[in-house]
Formats: sequence, C-alpha cells, structure tokens
Amino acid sequence: MTEKVFNRWFNIFILAGMTIVTCLVTWFKLADAAGGSEKAWLLLAAFGSLMGVLATVCSANGWIITFLFGFLDVAIYGVACWVNWRGGGSGLGNAILHFAYFVPMQLVGYLQWRRRGAKASSQVKARRLRPFMRWTWLAITLVATVVLYLILARFDRSAADSFLKVAVLLDAIPLVCNIIGQLLMSTAYMEQWIFWLAVNVTSIGMWLFSDKSFASVYIVKYSFYLINALNGLRIWLKLSRPEAK
Repeated sequence: MTEKVFNRWFNIFILAGMTIVTCLVTWFKLADAAGGSEKAWLLLAAFGSLMGVLATVCSANGWIITFLFGFLDVAIYGVACWVNWRGGGSGLGNAILHFAYFVPMQLVGYLQWRRRGAKASSQVKARRLRPFMRWTWLAITLVATVVLYLILARFDRSAADSFLKVAVLLDAIPLVCNIIGQLLMSTAYMEQWIFWLAVNVTSIGMWLFSDKSFASVYIVKYSFYLINALNGLRIWLKLSRPEAK
C-alpha cells in the first residue's frame, strides 16, 4: 500500500469515527434539551465540532483549507461561550480567548502558509524549531502551566486540602498547550504536534477522572484526535525535512 492510499483511508477512518462520536454526543444532549432554542444551539455547536474535525484532518495533511474549517469551528464555539455567559453561566473567558486569539490566528495561519507554498493543490512547506527555540518553548510551557495552575487552584473548592489538584492540572495543561500549539500551527512548525498530543492525552485523562455518564463518549472522541495527531506528527516530520523543501 502506497503512502497516498494509506493517508486517504486513514483520513476516511478519522473523519467517519469522529463524525459518529460528534453525532452521538449531540444526540445525548438533545435528549436533555429544554426547548427549541437550546436544541438549535446544540445543532450549531455540532456543526462547529464537525468543522473542527475537518480542520484537524486537513491540518495533519498540511492542507491550507484547514483554516477555513478552523475559523468556523472557533468562531461558533466563541459565540456559544458568549451566549452561555450572557445567560448567566460560565464561558466569558473562553469567549474572549477564542475571539481575541483563536479567530485571528486562523487568518495569520492562512497568510503564513500561503507564504510557505501552500495552495489548494499543494501542501505547506513545514519547518522545525531550532534546538534553542525548542528549549525556550518548553520553558515557556512549564512556567505558563504552573502559573495557570496556581491561579485556577486558588479558586477551586474541590479537594481543598490536597497537595496537587489533578483535575485543575488537567485543565491547565491543555489550555496552555492549545494556545502554543495554535501559534506553532499557524506558523507551520512541526513541533505543534507535540502540543496537540499533550492536549489529547490530558483531555483523555480528564474524562477518565470524570463520573459523568457520557464521559466514555469524550474519551473515544479524544482518542480519535490522539490517533490523528500521531499521524500528523508522522506526516509533518517528512514535510519539514530539508529535502522536502
């Protein structure tokens, strides 16, 4: 089997699997929805999630169309968080983060990838961080995670007497890795996939600790993302080789 054929079937597997999981999650939530407006928002959120699925698969393959799907995904999620906050719930922080950072980074990524040769018919010319920058980003990640953990732990009331709050740590790590991973993705660095792997692993861990009845659905969902991230790392290791340019 050639690599092209393998990638085609692998993409079909990931898209089909994550689409089924997204539909299952939406179905579970629709059953508990109170009214028509809530169901409409759930369907819109499901559409946004499917756009996120497409963006993830396209990103793994180095296709520039990932930023169109990514824009729809983060924009819809930002709106959902804003509406939830206006209704008296949480979500203001996530709404600000998505509108102020993730949405603009889709445009930044599109322009950066265009400069690196990405077109509708060609993959991006990926690159790798120099050793010094790898250590720098590792230090930034560790410091940011510790700072965010201390902030979140300060306001967390669960297990107040424990030395290390695992649930809070599993919140802090993916948030930091999401921000840095998006930056490295938009600037076409191979190392982005290390951060996406960390996001998926910690997200799986978070849901493993959850006692929610639908937690298993999210475990399966992030397992698909993890598999896709491993494939993305494999592809980008090749795309970022000197001879690939």
